[in-house]
Amino acid sequence: MNHAPQRLPNASPVRVVLASASAARARLLADAGVALTTIPAAVDEAEVKAAMRGEDVAAIEAATILAEVKATRVATQAGPEAIVIGADQILVCQGRWFDKPEDMSEARAHLQELRGRDHTLATSVVACRGGARVWHAVASPRLWMRPFSDAFLDAYLATAGTDVLQSVGAYHIEGLGAQLFGRIEGDPFAIQGLPLLPLLAFLRDQGVLDD
Repeated sequence: MNHAPQRLPNASPVRVVLASASAARARLLADAGVALTTIPAAVDEAEVKAAMRGEDVAAIEAATILAEVKATRVATQAGPEAIVIGADQILVCQGRWFDKPEDMSEARAHLQELRGRDHTLATSVVACRGGARVWHAVASPRLWMRPFSDAFLDAYLATAGTDVLQSVGAYHIEGLGAQLFGRIEGDPFAIQGLPLLPLLAFLRDQGVLDD
């Protein structure tokens, strides 16, 4: 017998588009019952972040700007009536911004630098419609990485594999990466890349989800 969970359908035919290649964000929305299309935004994030760092823009503002750039870039493909969702997340530890690691060697170096320290995840989500921003929300969860051993680090990377390259900070807190931490504060959905509950409230206000 199939006991798969039942999902409430979107309440309206309004198209919802996620301007991201992030499997984690798409999964969060799909698991919450949001029917969506995914169209990754063609944005050179590293170049935009470097420019904003040079202008001394705060990380949370930079994340919001990047989220909006992604959403507006995809809005031209999605059509004027679609709600396009863009999101971005910047890990900040002792003033340094961390990007996703390029390879396993860099993942190990990032985790060594974060080990035994706390950091924040400046996380923003933006919704655009008709090419203009109509809503946004931010969150800044704080995480304390425990002082784990080199042996644990090596075992973690060997077990988690290249999936860690898809995550800023090289961890998946919803899985094995939870063992990296001693304490967290803030929205667990935002840690995974999306302030989900405010976004669902917005979609209800727009009639996309049942109230």
